[in-house]
Amino acid sequence: MDMRETVGAIDLHQHLWPEPLLEVLRRRTRAPYLRGWTLHTAGEPAYAVAPVDHDVERRVSQDREAGTTLACVSLSAPLGLEALPRDEAGVALDAWHAGAAALPDHFAAWASVPLVEPDLDELTRLLSGRFVGVQVAATQVATPLGWEALGQVLRVAEQLGKPVFVHPGPDDAGASGPGWWAPVVGYVGQLHAAWWAWHAVGGRGQFPSLRVVFAAGAGLAPLHHERLSARGGEPGTVDPDVFVDTSSYGAQGVDALIRVLGIDTVVLGSDRPYADPLPALFGEAATRAIRVDNPRRVLGEQHIGTTVKEQAA
Repeated sequence: MDMRETVGAIDLHQHLWPEPLLEVLRRRTRAPYLRGWTLHTAGEPAYAVAPVDHDVERRVSQDREAGTTLACVSLSAPLGLEALPRDEAGVALDAWHAGAAALPDHFAAWASVPLVEPDLDELTRLLSGRFVGVQVAATQVATPLGWEALGQVLRVAEQLGKPVFVHPGPDDAGASGPGWWAPVVGYVGQLHAAWWAWHAVGGRGQFPSLRVVFAAGAGLAPLHHERLSARGGEPGTVDPDVFVDTSSYGAQGVDALIRVLGIDTVVLGSDRPYADPLPALFGEAATRAIRVDNPRRVLGEQHIGTTVKEQAA
């Protein structure tokens, strides 16, 4: 069977809160927590969550309408659950992993690890199963030292052939601004820092085969290569195993990324339920590359083959 004919669009970046995670958030008395469907965090304004946004059947239907046959969901890193005290983080992440693992085969999921004392054996178990890779908050890797501190986690992913997904983390400066402040200002700055920190630390030299995906086009950090050169940095060559997703950007932003990186490292990531996936753009070949072929390279053929068999069963 040619899997290229079997698998449609792969959305690498979605969020869906399964029931076990909702229960943990509702039990909590300190941020982050839910009261009814209102989310309270330490750094952003209270947010009215739409229950339908986390309805599994509705999401599957939306994805099918968009031509998405596999949706990779991740824990909402801006909640800051990974950075809670170790026992609290463990409870929250266990709930996330249990709920995500029980989702229908339309979904795959990214694992998460506590900031304090990550359990490498548990991560190995998760990545040896259905979890497609491990998500880390951009706030954790905003400096070269941050990448170095996460080295053991990255090594587990590399050894198992699973990618790392860099997603914005908590934004402590967004509480007094409008609702768009954190996504447009805080998250973008975090991704900028994480992108350049990876290059500054020589990430590829330390992890020769690790695949890394930056959310939201890495905040368009790749477009600053000219400034890097002007300020004495070395842009280097395009790394074929460092990817950026398309979340919250349209044709102009994606076109700019392609002009710098080429099309082979740009992948579909919608950030549903907060944004919709990109439809067809730049012609049939480019659309297929971004929505199908490039995400397949991120996940690896072994995982795609397993997913196809599960969906066909």
